[in-house]
Amino acid sequence: MSASPILSNNERLVVNSEVQKNGKSTGVAYAFWFFLSAVGGHRFYLGHKGSAIAQLILTLTLVGAIVSGIWAIIDAFLIPGMIRDFNQKVENEATQQVVSNRSDNND
Repeated sequence: MSASPILSNNERLVVNSEVQKNGKSTGVAYAFWFFLSAVGGHRFYLGHKGSAIAQLILTLTLVGAIVSGIWAIIDAFLIPGMIRDFNQKVENEATQQVVSNRSDNND
């Protein structure tokens, strides 16, 4: 893992703005989990499309619905980490963009 570059205050504001704009909310994720956990709504929201589709398909059968229910309960504890990972990815991409723009402007 590489060290993050030193950003000016303005650059940090740009990065934080991108995270605010493109990041995911804990409240929204839990709302999707509460109302749509059986069909993987929270996983679709957090960008885990493959596992969301698997959860959706599992819900179509009785045994799969039981497995999906257990999976949803476990996800209640995993959501904060998924949000942290997603928002960290957004922050890293925004930081790379700011650093790239900085080096382009210096040329």
